[in-house]
Amino acid sequence: MHMSASAPEPSRQAFTYFGFRCFWVATLTTSFAVQIMAVSVAWQVYDLTSSAALLGLVGLTLFTPALLLVLVTGLVADRFNRRGIMAVCLGFEFAAAIALLIFVDLQAHEIWPIFVVLAVLGTARAFMGPASQSLAPNLVPPQALANAITVNASAWQFASILGPVAGGLLYGISPVVAFGVAAALVCVSMVSVLLIPKPGKRDSHQATSMETMLAGFRYILSNKVVLGAISLDLFAVLMGGAVALLPIYAKDILHAGPTELGFLRAAPGIGGIVMAIALSRFPIRDHAGRLLFFFVGLFGFFTIIFGFSTSIWVAVPALALVGASDMVSVTIRETIMQLWTPDSVRGRVTAVNSVFIGASNELGEFRAGMVAAWLGAVPAVVIGGVGAMAVAAIWSRAFPGLRNQRSLDRRMVSEPEAAPAA
Repeated sequence: MHMSASAPEPSRQAFTYFGFRCFWVATLTTSFAVQIMAVSVAWQVYDLTSSAALLGLVGLTLFTPALLLVLVTGLVADRFNRRGIMAVCLGFEFAAAIALLIFVDLQAHEIWPIFVVLAVLGTARAFMGPASQSLAPNLVPPQALANAITVNASAWQFASILGPVAGGLLYGISPVVAFGVAAALVCVSMVSVLLIPKPGKRDSHQATSMETMLAGFRYILSNKVVLGAISLDLFAVLMGGAVALLPIYAKDILHAGPTELGFLRAAPGIGGIVMAIALSRFPIRDHAGRLLFFFVGLFGFFTIIFGFSTSIWVAVPALALVGASDMVSVTIRETIMQLWTPDSVRGRVTAVNSVFIGASNELGEFRAGMVAAWLGAVPAVVIGGVGAMAVAAIWSRAFPGLRNQRSLDRRMVSEPEAAPAA
């Protein structure tokens, strides 16, 4: 029998698979809707209140449900049909967009209804995140997963570049138009999700208990490769995040205006999407672990370059290289995490990872703001970049299994993992 020798190898290109193409369209349209609503809600809240504190509460309101429900959202993604969960969550997002549309159309001046809608929206996204991220490995074979994660991330990056611009332009025409377009995009996303072929039924006979709810945490703590990948992202972004300080750089350091601030905000996304296109054409084949730590180090290095920049011509390319370096590390981390995580607990592990990512972004901006208030913006960014490089070096020594990971398609290390030398 020579069937195995003649059997064609599954395609490594994620777009080969119809289910993934539908999933990608859903990611793109949902991300655009999220960006449009984020810009529109922020402007609306500030127009009504002129309060920076309430503006800060917008992000916190959206993030809090994911933190409070982390044990539940992952379990739901592992117990129920992930495609169905996404469709239901998108239904709630559509309802939220319509509610915001009605609110602005009535020209109401009370602020609390907006935060009620945001809490519902945050809850829907808390359930959708683990379900959608856990569904991707069910739509493509392992050989195509790295490409799937890269291509899917490019959809998000594309939306993060053009979405805020579109949101601002649409809101300038009319808030009703902005929320109406967001609602229409969510409808397109919902149809795309429903077109995804139903994945095979997963058998799960575990009784719901605290033990099963904590399975995601337990698996992460017991698997050094997954623990290293998730914690690396948490602490590198916690140290290296500089987005919150971009307005200070634009106005006080670069002596620029809002147009230049727009370029600064778009630069990491532009670098990320260019790198995503490069990775889709030239995927990582070997030494994935070492490349991961190298690019996390570059993320910190280019953050330092941006920190010292005094010209828009240096700052924008530096931020683009920050985004490009982050895209490489995201692709490697997410692929390794997905392939090393059993499908039976993937939703719970993804839920924990999503909370870690959200926490690193929120706390990273808080760290940057506090250090900037104490020492100034430039030291805050430079210290953060040095910290991200230090995290890469320390984690490389602390997690040799992750460092020695070779292939993104299967579990293969360059050498047997040995206990660290005393």
